[in-house]
Amino acid sequence: MQQANPRIAVDAMGGDSGPEVVVPGALHAARQESLGLVLVGDQESIEKVLSREKKNGVHVEIVHAPEVVGMNDKPSEALRRKKNSSIQACFKEVRENRAHGVVSAGNSGATLACGMFTLGRIKGIERPALASILPTEKKDPLVLVDVGANVECKPYHLVQFGLMAEVFARNVLHIKNPKVGVLTIGEEEGKGNKLVLETIKMLKMSSLNFVGNVEGRDFFTGKADVVVCDGFVGNIALKLMEGLAVSLSRTLKAEVKKSLLARLGFLLGIKALKRFGRHIDYAEYGGAPLLGLNGIGIVCHGSSNSKAITNAVIMAGEFIRNQANEHLIAGLGANQELSLFGKKTLPGRQSSG
Repeated sequence: MQQANPRIAVDAMGGDSGPEVVVPGALHAARQESLGLVLVGDQESIEKVLSREKKNGVHVEIVHAPEVVGMNDKPSEALRRKKNSSIQACFKEVRENRAHGVVSAGNSGATLACGMFTLGRIKGIERPALASILPTEKKDPLVLVDVGANVECKPYHLVQFGLMAEVFARNVLHIKNPKVGVLTIGEEEGKGNKLVLETIKMLKMSSLNFVGNVEGRDFFTGKADVVVCDGFVGNIALKLMEGLAVSLSRTLKAEVKKSLLARLGFLLGIKALKRFGRHIDYAEYGGAPLLGLNGIGIVCHGSSNSKAITNAVIMAGEFIRNQANEHLIAGLGANQELSLFGKKTLPGRQSSG
Protein backbone atom coordinates (compact mmCIF):
# COMPACT_ATOMS: atom_id res chain seq x y z
CA MET A 1 0.00 0.00 0.00
CA GLN A 2 1.34 3.42 -0.99
CA GLN A 3 2.47 5.63 1.88
CA ALA A 4 1.32 9.27 1.65
CA ASN A 5 3.76 10.47 4.32
CA PRO A 6 6.60 7.99 4.66
CA ARG A 7 8.64 7.85 7.87
CA ILE A 8 12.35 7.53 7.33
CA ALA A 9 14.64 6.03 9.98
CA VAL A 10 17.88 7.99 9.76
CA ASP A 11 21.13 6.81 11.32
CA ALA A 12 22.05 10.08 13.04
CA MET A 13 25.45 8.74 14.12
CA GLY A 14 26.51 7.66 10.64
CA GLY A 15 29.17 9.39 8.60
CA ASP A 16 32.24 11.41 9.50
CA SER A 17 30.31 14.24 11.16
CA GLY A 18 27.38 12.43 12.82
CA PRO A 19 24.35 14.42 14.04
CA GLU A 20 25.88 17.82 13.23
CA VAL A 21 25.48 17.07 9.51
CA VAL A 22 22.89 14.29 9.43
CA VAL A 23 20.15 15.92 11.51
CA PRO A 24 19.96 19.26 9.59
CA GLY A 25 20.10 17.43 6.25
CA ALA A 26 17.33 15.02 7.23
CA LEU A 27 15.15 17.84 8.59
CA HIS A 28 15.51 19.83 5.38
CA ALA A 29 14.35 16.82 3.34
CA ALA A 30 11.43 16.18 5.70
CA ARG A 31 10.26 19.81 5.48
CA GLN A 32 10.57 19.82 1.70
CA GLU A 33 8.85 16.48 1.03
CA SER A 34 6.40 16.17 3.99
CA LEU A 35 8.22 13.20 5.48
CA GLY A 36 8.25 11.88 9.02
CA LEU A 37 11.61 11.31 10.67
CA VAL A 38 12.87 8.75 13.15
CA LEU A 39 16.31 9.95 14.22
CA VAL A 40 18.30 7.06 15.65
CA GLY A 41 21.39 7.37 17.83
CA ASP A 42 22.62 9.01 21.01
CA GLN A 43 19.57 10.92 22.26
CA GLU A 44 21.50 13.71 23.98
CA SER A 45 23.60 14.42 20.87
CA ILE A 46 20.54 14.42 18.62
CA GLU A 47 18.54 16.70 20.92
CA LYS A 48 21.45 19.14 21.11
CA VAL A 49 21.42 19.59 17.33
CA LEU A 50 17.62 19.56 17.11
CA SER A 51 17.39 22.44 19.60
CA ARG A 52 19.13 24.67 17.05
CA GLU A 53 16.95 23.64 14.10
CA LYS A 54 13.48 24.67 12.98
CA LYS A 55 11.13 21.72 12.69
CA ASN A 56 8.37 23.62 10.84
CA GLY A 57 5.74 21.00 11.62
CA VAL A 58 7.93 17.99 10.83
CA HIS A 59 7.04 15.00 12.99
CA VAL A 60 10.32 13.88 14.56
CA GLU A 61 10.86 10.92 16.86
CA ILE A 62 14.13 10.02 18.55
CA VAL A 63 15.14 6.43 19.19
CA HIS A 64 18.03 6.15 21.60
CA ALA A 65 20.77 3.80 20.41
CA PRO A 66 23.89 4.11 22.57
CA GLU A 67 26.32 2.20 20.34
CA VAL A 68 27.97 3.35 17.12
CA VAL A 69 29.42 1.11 14.42
CA GLY A 70 32.76 2.59 13.37
CA MET A 71 34.04 2.66 9.81
CA ASN A 72 36.73 0.14 10.74
CA ASP A 73 34.38 -2.29 12.48
CA LYS A 74 33.75 -5.60 10.75
CA PRO A 75 30.12 -6.27 9.78
CA SER A 76 30.10 -9.46 11.88
CA GLU A 77 31.21 -7.50 14.94
CA ALA A 78 28.46 -4.95 14.34
CA LEU A 79 25.91 -7.75 14.48
CA ARG A 80 27.31 -9.65 17.46
CA ARG A 81 28.89 -7.06 19.71
CA LYS A 82 26.94 -3.90 18.97
CA LYS A 83 23.35 -5.04 19.05
CA ASN A 84 22.25 -1.60 20.29
CA SER A 85 23.93 0.28 17.46
CA SER A 86 22.17 3.05 15.56
CA ILE A 87 22.35 1.06 12.30
CA GLN A 88 20.70 -2.02 13.81
CA ALA A 89 18.06 0.12 15.52
CA CYS A 90 17.16 1.79 12.20
CA PHE A 91 16.33 -1.50 10.53
CA LYS A 92 14.42 -2.67 13.60
CA GLU A 93 12.19 0.40 13.21
CA VAL A 94 11.32 -0.78 9.71
CA ARG A 95 10.82 -4.38 10.78
CA GLU A 96 8.39 -3.24 13.50
CA ASN A 97 6.55 -0.99 11.00
CA ARG A 98 7.45 2.20 12.85
CA ALA A 99 9.38 3.42 9.79
CA HIS A 100 9.26 2.65 6.08
CA GLY A 101 12.89 3.01 5.03
CA VAL A 102 16.45 3.54 6.28
CA VAL A 103 19.14 6.08 5.41
CA SER A 104 22.68 5.69 6.76
CA ALA A 105 26.05 7.26 6.02
CA GLY A 106 27.73 4.76 8.32
CA ASN A 107 29.76 1.64 7.66
CA SER A 108 28.30 0.27 4.40
CA GLY A 109 29.26 -3.34 5.12
CA ALA A 110 27.61 -3.18 8.53
CA THR A 111 24.55 -1.49 7.03
CA LEU A 112 24.18 -4.33 4.54
CA ALA A 113 24.72 -6.99 7.22
CA CYS A 114 22.21 -5.40 9.60
CA GLY A 115 19.68 -5.01 6.80
CA MET A 116 20.00 -8.66 5.78
CA PHE A 117 19.83 -9.89 9.38
CA THR A 118 16.87 -7.70 10.35
CA LEU A 119 14.76 -7.51 7.19
CA GLY A 120 15.97 -10.50 5.20
CA ARG A 121 16.46 -10.81 1.44
CA ILE A 122 14.04 -10.95 -1.44
CA LYS A 123 13.29 -14.57 -2.25
CA GLY A 124 15.89 -16.04 -4.60
CA ILE A 125 18.49 -13.30 -4.08
CA GLU A 126 21.82 -14.66 -2.87
CA ARG A 127 23.35 -11.28 -2.06
CA PRO A 128 21.87 -7.77 -2.01
CA ALA A 129 23.91 -5.21 -3.94
CA LEU A 130 24.58 -1.47 -3.84
CA ALA A 131 23.41 0.35 -6.94
CA SER A 132 24.69 3.82 -7.75
CA ILE A 133 22.59 6.08 -9.99
CA LEU A 134 24.87 8.15 -12.21
CA PRO A 135 24.18 11.03 -14.63
CA THR A 136 24.85 10.54 -18.34
CA GLU A 137 24.88 12.63 -21.51
CA LYS A 138 21.44 11.23 -22.28
CA LYS A 139 18.10 11.78 -20.59
CA ASP A 140 18.23 8.53 -18.64
CA PRO A 141 20.73 7.86 -15.84
CA LEU A 142 23.02 4.85 -15.52
CA VAL A 143 22.70 2.19 -12.82
CA LEU A 144 26.12 0.86 -11.77
CA VAL A 145 25.93 -2.29 -9.64
CA ASP A 146 27.62 -3.43 -7.38
CA VAL A 147 29.56 -0.46 -5.95
CA GLY A 148 30.90 -1.92 -2.73
CA ALA A 149 28.61 -4.38 -0.97
CA ASN A 150 30.20 -7.54 -2.42
CA VAL A 151 33.95 -7.62 -2.99
CA GLU A 152 34.26 -11.35 -3.74
CA CYS A 153 31.67 -12.54 -6.27
CA LYS A 154 30.74 -15.55 -8.39
CA PRO A 155 29.31 -15.14 -11.91
CA TYR A 156 25.77 -15.98 -10.78
CA HIS A 157 25.98 -13.15 -8.22
CA LEU A 158 26.72 -10.66 -10.99
CA VAL A 159 23.86 -12.04 -13.09
CA GLN A 160 21.49 -11.54 -10.17
CA PHE A 161 22.81 -7.99 -9.72
CA GLY A 162 21.95 -7.39 -13.37
CA LEU A 163 18.46 -8.83 -12.98
CA MET A 164 17.76 -6.64 -9.94
CA ALA A 165 19.17 -3.50 -11.53
CA GLU A 166 17.24 -4.12 -14.77
CA VAL A 167 13.94 -4.39 -12.87
CA PHE A 168 14.90 -1.32 -10.85
CA ALA A 169 15.78 0.70 -13.97
CA ARG A 170 12.59 -0.34 -15.77
CA ASN A 171 10.02 -0.07 -12.97
CA VAL A 172 11.49 2.64 -10.74
CA LEU A 173 13.54 4.83 -13.09
CA HIS A 174 11.06 4.18 -15.93
CA ILE A 175 13.68 3.30 -18.55
CA LYS A 176 12.07 1.29 -21.35
CA ASN A 177 13.81 -2.01 -22.10
CA PRO A 178 17.04 -1.15 -20.21
CA LYS A 179 20.30 -2.09 -21.93
CA VAL A 180 22.50 -4.25 -19.67
CA GLY A 181 26.27 -4.54 -20.02
CA VAL A 182 29.22 -5.95 -18.10
CA LEU A 183 32.13 -3.72 -17.10
CA THR A 184 35.40 -5.02 -18.53
CA ILE A 185 38.70 -3.90 -20.07
CA GLY A 186 37.74 -3.90 -23.75
CA GLU A 187 34.71 -3.89 -26.01
CA GLU A 188 35.95 -6.84 -28.04
CA GLU A 189 34.50 -10.26 -27.24
CA GLY A 190 36.81 -12.33 -25.06
CA LYS A 191 38.16 -9.36 -23.09
CA GLY A 192 38.09 -9.76 -19.32
CA ASN A 193 38.97 -12.06 -16.47
CA LYS A 194 37.32 -15.39 -15.68
CA LEU A 195 34.57 -13.77 -13.59
CA VAL A 196 33.65 -11.38 -16.38
CA LEU A 197 33.76 -13.99 -19.15
CA GLU A 198 31.58 -16.45 -17.22
CA THR A 199 29.10 -13.67 -16.38
CA ILE A 200 28.88 -12.67 -20.04
CA LYS A 201 28.10 -16.28 -21.05
CA MET A 202 25.23 -16.41 -18.56
CA LEU A 203 23.83 -13.01 -19.52
CA LYS A 204 23.84 -14.01 -23.19
CA MET A 205 21.54 -16.88 -22.21
CA SER A 206 19.16 -14.58 -20.34
CA SER A 207 16.16 -12.65 -21.64
CA LEU A 208 17.74 -9.32 -20.65
CA ASN A 209 18.54 -6.73 -23.30
CA PHE A 210 22.23 -7.59 -23.03
CA VAL A 211 24.56 -5.32 -25.02
CA GLY A 212 27.84 -7.01 -24.11
CA ASN A 213 31.09 -5.49 -22.92
CA VAL A 214 31.15 -1.97 -21.51
CA GLU A 215 34.35 -0.03 -20.86
CA GLY A 216 34.69 2.65 -18.23
CA ARG A 217 34.67 5.37 -20.90
CA ASP A 218 31.19 4.20 -21.99
CA PHE A 219 29.50 5.00 -18.66
CA PHE A 220 28.15 8.38 -19.72
CA THR A 221 27.43 7.83 -23.41
CA GLY A 222 24.21 5.86 -23.05
CA LYS A 223 25.63 2.61 -24.46
CA ALA A 224 24.12 0.81 -21.46
CA ASP A 225 21.50 1.69 -18.85
CA VAL A 226 22.77 -0.92 -16.38
CA VAL A 227 26.44 -1.82 -15.92
CA VAL A 228 27.29 -4.88 -13.83
CA CYS A 229 30.54 -5.53 -11.94
CA ASP A 230 31.76 -6.86 -8.62
CA GLY A 231 31.83 -4.49 -5.65
CA PHE A 232 35.62 -4.17 -5.64
CA VAL A 233 35.76 -2.84 -9.20
CA GLY A 234 32.54 -0.86 -8.85
CA ASN A 235 33.67 0.96 -5.73
CA ILE A 236 36.97 1.95 -7.34
CA ALA A 237 35.16 3.18 -10.47
CA LEU A 238 32.66 5.19 -8.41
CA LYS A 239 35.28 6.87 -6.25
CA LEU A 240 37.44 7.61 -9.28
CA MET A 241 34.51 9.43 -10.88
CA GLU A 242 33.75 11.37 -7.70
CA GLY A 243 37.39 12.34 -7.25
CA LEU A 244 37.63 13.46 -10.87
CA ALA A 245 34.54 15.64 -10.50
CA VAL A 246 35.96 17.33 -7.40
CA SER A 247 39.36 17.80 -9.04
CA LEU A 248 37.83 19.31 -12.19
CA SER A 249 35.89 21.78 -10.06
CA ARG A 250 39.02 22.84 -8.16
CA THR A 251 41.07 23.11 -11.35
CA LEU A 252 38.40 25.27 -13.00
CA LYS A 253 38.29 27.63 -10.01
CA ALA A 254 42.08 27.93 -10.02
CA GLU A 255 42.13 28.71 -13.76
CA VAL A 256 39.41 31.36 -13.39
CA LYS A 257 41.51 33.26 -10.85
CA LYS A 258 44.50 33.54 -13.18
CA SER A 259 43.27 36.43 -15.33
CA LEU A 260 40.62 39.14 -15.58
CA LEU A 261 39.46 37.76 -18.93
CA ALA A 262 38.95 34.33 -17.40
CA ARG A 263 36.92 35.84 -14.56
CA LEU A 264 34.73 37.75 -17.04
CA GLY A 265 34.19 34.58 -19.05
CA PHE A 266 33.27 32.73 -15.87
CA LEU A 267 30.68 35.39 -14.98
CA LEU A 268 29.13 35.18 -18.44
CA GLY A 269 28.79 31.41 -18.20
CA ILE A 270 28.09 31.11 -14.49
CA LYS A 271 24.55 29.71 -14.88
CA ALA A 272 25.69 26.97 -17.24
CA LEU A 273 28.67 26.18 -15.00
CA LYS A 274 26.42 25.89 -11.97
CA ARG A 275 24.16 23.47 -13.83
CA PHE A 276 27.23 21.47 -14.85
CA GLY A 277 28.44 21.46 -11.23
CA ARG A 278 25.13 20.09 -10.01
CA HIS A 279 25.20 17.45 -12.74
CA ILE A 280 28.52 15.98 -11.58
CA ASP A 281 28.10 16.53 -7.83
CA TYR A 282 27.62 13.20 -6.00
CA ALA A 283 25.64 15.05 -3.31
CA GLU A 284 22.86 15.63 -5.86
CA TYR A 285 22.17 11.88 -5.92
CA GLY A 286 22.29 11.36 -2.17
CA GLY A 287 23.11 7.70 -1.80
CA ALA A 288 23.02 4.22 -3.26
CA PRO A 289 19.96 1.99 -2.84
CA LEU A 290 20.51 -1.50 -1.45
CA LEU A 291 18.80 -3.80 -3.95
CA GLY A 292 17.67 -7.20 -2.72
CA LEU A 293 16.57 -6.41 0.83
CA ASN A 294 12.98 -6.83 1.99
CA GLY A 295 12.78 -3.10 2.52
CA ILE A 296 14.18 0.27 1.48
CA GLY A 297 17.76 1.02 2.47
CA ILE A 298 19.89 3.93 1.19
CA VAL A 299 23.63 3.98 1.87
CA CYS A 300 25.44 7.35 1.76
CA HIS A 301 29.12 8.23 1.66
CA GLY A 302 30.86 8.48 4.99
CA SER A 303 31.95 11.98 3.99
CA SER A 304 28.42 13.04 3.03
CA ASN A 305 27.58 16.67 3.63
CA SER A 306 24.18 17.95 4.68
CA LYS A 307 23.07 18.32 1.06
CA ALA A 308 23.85 14.66 0.33
CA ILE A 309 21.89 13.54 3.40
CA THR A 310 18.95 15.69 2.29
CA ASN A 311 18.89 14.11 -1.15
CA ALA A 312 19.30 10.59 0.25
CA VAL A 313 16.29 11.06 2.53
CA ILE A 314 14.31 12.51 -0.39
CA MET A 315 15.31 9.47 -2.48
CA ALA A 316 14.12 7.12 0.27
CA GLY A 317 10.78 8.94 0.44
CA GLU A 318 10.34 8.76 -3.33
CA PHE A 319 11.15 5.05 -3.41
CA ILE A 320 8.62 4.37 -0.67
CA ARG A 321 5.90 6.43 -2.32
CA ASN A 322 6.59 4.79 -5.68
CA GLN A 323 6.58 1.32 -4.06
CA ALA A 324 10.03 0.65 -5.46
CA ASN A 325 10.66 -2.50 -3.45
CA GLU A 326 7.24 -3.92 -4.26
CA HIS A 327 8.00 -3.40 -7.96
CA LEU A 328 11.37 -5.10 -7.52
CA ILE A 329 9.86 -8.09 -5.72
CA ALA A 330 7.08 -8.46 -8.30
CA GLY A 331 9.49 -8.09 -11.22
CA LEU A 332 11.93 -10.64 -9.86
CA GLY A 333 9.11 -12.99 -8.90
CA ALA A 334 7.90 -12.98 -12.50
CA ASN A 335 11.42 -13.67 -13.78
CA GLN A 336 12.13 -17.39 -13.80
CA GLU A 337 15.80 -16.68 -14.47
CA LEU A 338 16.33 -15.56 -10.89
CA SER A 339 16.38 -19.18 -9.75
CA LEU A 340 17.87 -20.42 -13.02
CA PHE A 341 21.03 -18.32 -12.73
CA GLY A 342 22.07 -19.43 -9.30
CA LYS A 343 24.03 -22.26 -7.79
CA LYS A 344 21.94 -24.83 -9.60
CA THR A 345 22.66 -26.36 -12.98
CA LEU A 346 22.33 -24.07 -15.98
CA PRO A 347 20.93 -25.34 -19.27
CA GLY A 348 23.64 -27.41 -20.96
CA ARG A 349 26.42 -26.42 -18.56
CA GLN A 350 27.41 -25.98 -14.92
CA SER A 351 27.56 -22.65 -13.15
CA SER A 352 30.93 -21.86 -11.59
CA GLY A 353 29.39 -21.46 -8.14
